[in-house]
Amino acid sequence: MKCDEVRERMPEVAAGFSVPTTDEGQHLEGCGQCAEQLKAMRSTMAVLDEWQAPEPSQYFDVRLQARLREEMTREEMAKQARWFQWFRRPVLAAALTVLLGVGAGVFFTRKSGITNHGQEASISITAPPGTAVGDLQTLDNNHEMYSDFELLDDLDLQQNVEANP
Repeated sequence: MKCDEVRERMPEVAAGFSVPTTDEGQHLEGCGQCAEQLKAMRSTMAVLDEWQAPEPSQYFDVRLQARLREEMTREEMAKQARWFQWFRRPVLAAALTVLLGVGAGVFFTRKSGITNHGQEASISITAPPGTAVGDLQTLDNNHEMYSDFELLDDLDLQQNVEANP
């Protein structure tokens, strides 16, 4: 007989629920390792037989009843919370949609007030024509056009000089 087969039945034999068969007895006599393990299991079972469970506290039943009441109350509250769950999810989704819409609106309205390179758009106030400030603004705004007139003046002078030697 093999050690594995003997070890399968060893807890039953050590507890006293069954008696080893003749094959198992012969194996235990010949195998010191299995005999040692059976002896250790029997001593463990003897210690467990001597052990007595402690008596429960006199307040055990009272605490158990209180705990059961707490669990029942918690379960009822969980049922109520589940009842409102169908309402809570759509409301949260709608609130998130509104918040997203407001954020996008603020983003795009602020973006329209900004020109290239993050510079804010400037508001220009024009002075009435004929005043010193108005004339300076006109010169500043039309600088390129007036500079082209100087080239025309130079051409006219050259043409006049060539025509009237």
